[in-house]
Amino acid sequence: MTHPAPPTPGQPPGASNSKHPQPESLGDLFWSFTNLALQGFGGVVAIVQREMVEKKKWLTPEEFIEDWAVAQILPGPNVVNLSLMIGDRYFGMRGALAALAGMLTFPLLIVLSLAALFAGVSDSPGIQGALRGMGAVAAGMIAATGLKLIASIKANIMGTIVCWSLAAITFIAIALLRIPLAWVLLGIGGLACAWAYRQLGKVQALEGSP
Repeated sequence: MTHPAPPTPGQPPGASNSKHPQPESLGDLFWSFTNLALQGFGGVVAIVQREMVEKKKWLTPEEFIEDWAVAQILPGPNVVNLSLMIGDRYFGMRGALAALAGMLTFPLLIVLSLAALFAGVSDSPGIQGALRGMGAVAAGMIAATGLKLIASIKANIMGTIVCWSLAAITFIAIALLRIPLAWVLLGIGGLACAWAYRQLGKVQALEGSP
């Protein structure tokens, strides 16, 4: 995984020295993640990729894929995990808490309000049809984001063929064979980690040779 360079004197703890833009303050982190969270109606991964990579450029496509992979396998909502990782990277624990507060504060208030309103109309066929329609849109947004990020596979240390093979095996295991996610992560994820470790060892050996 990509690690930021050590902070220069005067930077907050956890701040990064990377060349791409960075959040300017804790307030910038809070409002950026608040804005992200308020857009994430069912398709959060698409919004995160657009905001963090394309607009703010706080992450490169490669960094986003690496961080998102870690956020996916950790317990809890993946976008919340990602917000904690990004906040901690630039401002330490204070940044992690600011990003987390941005992700949860206003969405929580909205969800509680909508839950109270939805309780009275949840059995309406029109409402149920609208929710099914939004589910299809969310799936399309996630698929579109995946297509955008395919180009990053070319730079992966494991190699393009191995990446595509692992993706295909994972799809078959989860979508067709219905294997529990925990076993898929332990099995296929473990193999991927072992192969990546082997490839990194080869690269380091070549770099260290005269």
